[in-house]
Amino acid sequence: MSTTKWVIDPSHSEIGFKVKHMMFTNVSGSFQKFDAYIETNGDNFENAKMEFTAEVDSITTGSADRDAHLLSADFFDAAEFPQLTFSATSFTKEDEGEYTLKGDLTLHGVTKPVKLDVEFGGLAKDPWGNTKTGFSITGKINRKDWGLNWNSALEAGGVLVGEEVKLAIELQFIKQ
Repeated sequence: MSTTKWVIDPSHSEIGFKVKHMMFTNVSGSFQKFDAYIETNGDNFENAKMEFTAEVDSITTGSADRDAHLLSADFFDAAEFPQLTFSATSFTKEDEGEYTLKGDLTLHGVTKPVKLDVEFGGLAKDPWGNTKTGFSITGKINRKDWGLNWNSALEAGGVLVGEEVKLAIELQFIKQ
């Protein structure tokens, strides 16, 4: 079977995350500049090759001061590590429409394996005749595993920023 290439449709994709703030609320953020592609055997996504990159300086959380702090050496150190990357090592079908995506996430100069849950949205042609596919991807990582250690103790106990980061990613691809 022939190799099929899929490129991201950035206007219908988003890379989001949430992290606890002050132990009781979530702060949401996203990356605005990113790229991804998939290579499959035909239209079968099992064992697909997937690569993803995001520009760290495109992070946004709705607060310019917080975004500037996230870009500093306290967190992402965007000047030293301008991109985060993900390279799939396996894409396994678990059930109808459900996959497990494993790969290597490189962030802040550290590469670690991650496991993500994927909901396959299916295949469809858009009104212009393009074949598209979509995925909802969720997972959790511990930011400290990538050296993002900054925190501040709270007077009442606990810390300002949670360690667990919840990922919420929506990706739409166009068949080439």
